[in-house]
Amino acid sequence: MLVNKAYKFRIYPNKKQEILIAKTIGCSRFVFNHFLALWNDTYKEAGKGLTYP
Repeated sequence: MLVNKAYKFRIYPNKKQEILIAKTIGCSRFVFNHFLALWNDTYKEAGKGLTYP
């Protein structure tokens, strides 16, 4: 039987780090949503989603 372990760590970023974390998460969300929309459009048109070449 495979058992997974997880650890949680609390971080205490300073203001500069909080801003950087927020920007990074915002950029990641933007890129994810962009390619999700692209995938959805391709699926509607072709009946198949995008794949890796």
